[in-house]
Amino acid sequence: MTVFVLNGPNLNLLGAREPEIYGRTTLEDIGKALAAAAAKAGRKVEFRQTNHEGLLVDWVQEAGAKGKGLIINPGAYTHTSIAIHDALKMLAIPKIELHLSNIHAREAFRRLSYVSPAVDAVICGLGAAGYLTALDALIRLIDKKPFA
Repeated sequence: MTVFVLNGPNLNLLGAREPEIYGRTTLEDIGKALAAAAAKAGRKVEFRQTNHEGLLVDWVQEAGAKGKGLIINPGAYTHTSIAIHDALKMLAIPKIELHLSNIHAREAFRRLSYVSPAVDAVICGLGAAGYLTALDALIRLIDKKPFA
């Protein structure tokens, strides 16, 4: 049972890029932690990052065809990409939007998400720990387990 975790532009620079906002944890560290947590839950993670919008759209479509669920941190594409929104709308699997920072407490342009209307849940502001929270929530959505 594979879940996809897709990351958008500039997330390859985590740990070095604006650590006061995004922390010092690298994307590689996050990927390893997710793989370990997923294995404990009997799942596999397909963990990817790209700086290219079209490739991210391709991966969203692949997640819908091959995966049981999707976590997406679209980075700056959150605020600009109707293409990613449309790709997400087509998926019949559970989907969670994720952001390391609280986008609602930042610049005004970051408060608009084209992704949010196309997903089942949004997690933001928990830093790198948000990925593990999102994985737990995604597994609950896949397994149709209550959150109570």
